Amino acid sequence: MKEYRKHLTAVLLAIISIAVLAGCNSDDGKASGKSDPLKVHIALNGKMGPLVIAKEKGLFNEEFSKLDAQIEWSEFQSGPPLLESLASNRVDLSFLRDGALIAGIDKNLPFEVIAQTGRGESSVRILAQAEGNIKQIEDLKGKTVGVASGTTGHVYLIKALKAHGLTTDDIKLINLQPDDAQAAFETKQLDAWAIWNPYYLNNIEKGNAVALKVKGKILAPGAIIARNGFAKAHPEIVEAYLKVYKKAADWQIENPDEASEIYSKETKLPVSTVKTIITAEKPNIFFTEDAIKAQQESIDTLAGVGYIKKSFNFKNQINNEYIDEAFKK
Repeated sequence: MKEYRKHLTAVLLAIISIAVLAGCNSDDGKASGKSDPLKVHIALNGKMGPLVIAKEKGLFNEEFSKLDAQIEWSEFQSGPPLLESLASNRVDLSFLRDGALIAGIDKNLPFEVIAQTGRGESSVRILAQAEGNIKQIEDLKGKTVGVASGTTGHVYLIKALKAHGLTTDDIKLINLQPDDAQAAFETKQLDAWAIWNPYYLNNIEKGNAVALKVKGKILAPGAIIARNGFAKAHPEIVEAYLKVYKKAADWQIENPDEASEIYSKETKLPVSTVKTIITAEKPNIFFTEDAIKAQQESIDTLAGVGYIKKSFNFKNQINNEYIDEAFKK
């Protein structure tokens, strides 16, 4: 028994010594300012856009290293699944196209709009089978139309149908994410498909589809977003994020050939197709009156058809403090 007690005492003393040493080492680390980098969760929404350029070119490295921050990347095909991750605090910074943006605000999800991503004039179309009998929007009545529910394609479809006296009740709507919709469209399980680039132009260039003409001009502006809790705790990271986003957008404008090569590798699309897409409209992160107006029109339209509970003032959802601080003169 005495030997057991001696052994137990020795073990306890060893544990205490280790704990003390660990405590000393921990204190040394704090005193020297050593700590784990802040993990910043940035989500890619699709395979094209300034965030893809920033990731590929390592543009975040310099800005974020100054702030002892480190990126953890994730990728989504579209906005709705991204919103789910954002709601569970697995996304801190990203961008959303107008469909997911409006739905997210309508559901009071924890994010704020900190910048926009241009007008979105060239980004979405409704495709019909190249050899089918759908020649105009009115011909969609009773037809099977694919779209990813809650996306910018969904918003575009609703607005296009309304412009031609139709609603989604007049068509057979099939909820499909882009890659699944691509397969369904190619095998002619879909009569039409509401989709954004690079999908729509790629299908047109391959001869698989034609784009239906729509009355008027439908804009689909996107938005750069930040999770509320993260932005409040780390405003300097949000400002750095905006600086890098703009740097990547400017680089794309100045280097369309190299940018097209990068996107081509990501999307597996021809470089020429990619270049046509990215030069059709220049990326821009600053709030503009026409983009804000277009977003408000989308909100009012979606409220009118019951897609969201009620309309709201988009300007009230904007927090321009971060972009003002990031680019103050």
